[in-house]
Amino acid sequence: MNTYIGIDLGTSAVKLVLMRADGSIEKIVSRDYPIEFPKPGWSQQNPEDWYNRTMEGLKELLSDCDRSRVKGISFGGQMHGLVILDEQDQVIRPALLWNDGRTFEECDFLNEEIGKKRLSGYTGNISFTGFTAPKVLWIYNKEPENFARIKKVMLPKDYIAYRMSGVHCTDASDASGMLLFDVKNRCWSREMLEICHLKEEQMAKVYESYEYVGTLLPQVAVELGLSEQVKVAAGAGDNAAAAVGTGTVGEGACNISLGTSGTIFISAGDFKVDEYNALHAFAHADGRYHLMGCMLSAASCNKWWMEDILKTQDFAAEQAPITPKRLGENHVYFLPYLMGERSPHNDPKARGTFVGMTMDNTREDMTQAVLEGVAYALRDSLEVARKLGISITKTRICGGGAKSTLWKAMIANIMNLQVEVLAAEEGPGLGGAMLAAVACGEYASVKEAADRIVRVKEVVDPDPVLVAKYEKHYQIFQKIYPALAGVYQLMS
Repeated sequence: MNTYIGIDLGTSAVKLVLMRADGSIEKIVSRDYPIEFPKPGWSQQNPEDWYNRTMEGLKELLSDCDRSRVKGISFGGQMHGLVILDEQDQVIRPALLWNDGRTFEECDFLNEEIGKKRLSGYTGNISFTGFTAPKVLWIYNKEPENFARIKKVMLPKDYIAYRMSGVHCTDASDASGMLLFDVKNRCWSREMLEICHLKEEQMAKVYESYEYVGTLLPQVAVELGLSEQVKVAAGAGDNAAAAVGTGTVGEGACNISLGTSGTIFISAGDFKVDEYNALHAFAHADGRYHLMGCMLSAASCNKWWMEDILKTQDFAAEQAPITPKRLGENHVYFLPYLMGERSPHNDPKARGTFVGMTMDNTREDMTQAVLEGVAYALRDSLEVARKLGISITKTRICGGGAKSTLWKAMIANIMNLQVEVLAAEEGPGLGGAMLAAVACGEYASVKEAADRIVRVKEVVDPDPVLVAKYEKHYQIFQKIYPALAGVYQLMS
């Protein structure tokens, strides 16, 4: 049986997945690499570390398998990072990462002086400090000698694809997060390139995620013991690749990730953008589009509450007293903005806040409020998508928080969605391997690969009685942030 490799280039490690053609996992390997924090709020990495750890990991991944069966390689990768290459295709400086905050001046310039309306018209999105365009402007403003040397602008995973294939490539989903890409028309935005002092020849060629860009370079094939005919597919940004791995493909398909941060990923057939750019409007890895809401603190809120406030690591014991009869009855609310908020408020000055406490409130009420607050905040983004006319009736769920039976029940009833739990969850790495399989013709489309590979093991249905109770509480919750927004500004 043919096998395919998915490379998940994360922020702290690269994870490599060897997948058989039927979707079963043969082997998984990971390799860590360091992150540099040269100044407060700055975050960068050496792209050479990415490549070296990837090659080391691939050698281990392939060490005890039939290498002749490997037909394709593809990627999921951390988005928004800036890799710049010179005339000799050498890295000019460490890559600025998605979580680097040094570009606040450039971000303000784009949003305020260029204007959010123009940005949205050019790209379908507005500027965030993590996006790539403000990073380009930071290099232009703060490191002009490095800017003058730029021959190619690349994204993290695309640098690995280049090193393996010799092709300067990217894909539509990852390019969508640069603020240099016309998402609706799936091409580089000439207006944004001009604003950022770039030329189109400095940008990589754009492919669909499931298209192959080339084959392995001879020297790479020899080093890995693989055929030079192994295809390298473009791959996708980490969220789009993870969505493929969870089968979140097709109109109205939805996936919620309860990780350190939280995301709601909604697949759409046509390009859609909301009035206030509350959600990211990006291209999807299946050749269509998606909307994504990202909240900066999700499972990390629960971790903070348990470990830093309650001083315990026994999460299950703290949740055990919160029985089903308590659901929909809590009058304590928690706003989960411990690191500010991205979607849908785009307010870095927002703060975590408990509201509604009285003398009879208990430890369990507070724990329940933290979990419910994350679910309410995710629903804020869901409602934006619903107002755009997307019908969403169910969601898949993944991430560490998805292990909590209690939290899944809250998600189902607060959001009024059927929640599907997957039999296996391998994130962007699995999605990358699936894209490689499509690129090699193993499956006719991303949708077919998702339908045949991804399996659901558990379904949590919403209870109409609880849905009605939580609806009343959500109507209160959604009024709290607007009431406090001015206070957060004063506190900052």
